[in-house]
Amino acid sequence: MDGEEEHDHASTELPPMPLHGDLLRIGEQLKDLSQAQQKLQTLLAAMLSVSRDLDLGRVLRRIVTSAMELVGAHYGAIGVLSEDGGRLSMFIPEGLTAQERADLAGVDLPQGRGLLGYLIEHPNPLRVGDIPHHRASAGFPRGHPQMKTLLGVAITVQGRIYGNLYLADRGDGLPFDSRDEDIIVALAGAAAVAIENARQYEHVRSDSEEFQRLLLPEVSDRPPFRIAAVYRPASEPNQLGGDWYDALATADDTCYLAIGDVCGHDMVAAASMSQTRSMLRALLHTRLHRPSRVLTQLDLTLHAIPRYLVTTALVARVYRHHNAWALQWSNAGHPPPLLLAPGRPAQYLDRDPGLPLGVDLRLPRHDHSQDLPPGSTIVLYTDGLVEHHQRSLTDGLRTLADIATAHADQYPAQLCETLADQHPGDGHDDIAVLALRVPNGHHS
Repeated sequence: MDGEEEHDHASTELPPMPLHGDLLRIGEQLKDLSQAQQKLQTLLAAMLSVSRDLDLGRVLRRIVTSAMELVGAHYGAIGVLSEDGGRLSMFIPEGLTAQERADLAGVDLPQGRGLLGYLIEHPNPLRVGDIPHHRASAGFPRGHPQMKTLLGVAITVQGRIYGNLYLADRGDGLPFDSRDEDIIVALAGAAAVAIENARQYEHVRSDSEEFQRLLLPEVSDRPPFRIAAVYRPASEPNQLGGDWYDALATADDTCYLAIGDVCGHDMVAAASMSQTRSMLRALLHTRLHRPSRVLTQLDLTLHAIPRYLVTTALVARVYRHHNAWALQWSNAGHPPPLLLAPGRPAQYLDRDPGLPLGVDLRLPRHDHSQDLPPGSTIVLYTDGLVEHHQRSLTDGLRTLADIATAHADQYPAQLCETLADQHPGDGHDDIAVLALRVPNGHHS
């Protein structure tokens, strides 16, 4: 019994408590583990952020800012190498204050000398604790902020060095360490994929824009009229658009103008746009003089096409009327024509717009008429020119009228470019502008 009691007593004794130093060590390990997990989550979030965009310029800036946040760097930059890989062709800095940027005004792009050149020649991760005293340092140019520590990592795209990511001066004043290096090397791997995706997208987008332009006709002067047109793709990543235009002059000093916008921003919209313009061109050759009849027949034809997309359109006819010039038009849900008469403010011809094509065949379409003073210009455009998600359409139209009035004396080709350059729209939709100017006299 006594032995058993001693055994039971011994089994209930508590293990010896860890020493104070052991508790501190365990606490530090837990803290390091927590920080490592936080760093991992931050790194994954940064990788996701970098890979989310397809605009190359925004991708490059996002890589820099993400890297700065990951290691707490005060400054960051990405240098893109030239095709031969021997110099910097682009340099994107972040973290500079407004004053620091002003101090660098007029300073040329870094030429890839000093430590930047060293990284180009030796594309391995580089940590420098004292930049001015590194053997490869060439000093800072005039106006450049003084920096002490550096972390540089190469970004490799498909086996080729695309550029280098540079970080300077940790916020806590300490040099960059091996953990910082590991994190930025991991980010550089994700950055390479994002850069390659953005570059591939730019090629596809460029090809798509070229395809879109090939679908549109070349518009030039058709005596006695001066005619011009311009097309601009959306700034947002929409590969294709549905904006279209056309102009057809006949032998009797008459010119037909047409402009439209197919709903959608993809290959289906582009194909529908091509079909619409082709059928409209055929109808204009059938001597359906009144624009309303042209739109009615076009609507009937389009309804017979499976899965045809709703389209806004405007057809206009500029012709002689009692030894003067006149405009007759019919509108299928499109923005109104803009009339620029010499010596007068721009005027919208905002009569009944009618329904878009592809909506309802039962409702009639109407023609509208307007006398054109000598030297007048008619401007047709798509809604991308004036629509802005933060402003009303009325504000956009008013601003467009002001811009057109200020530049009304420009020739149609220059006027179209000006309107497309200074447009009040937000750039989220593509833009088409078509302008025609009647002679100052009967034939001049």
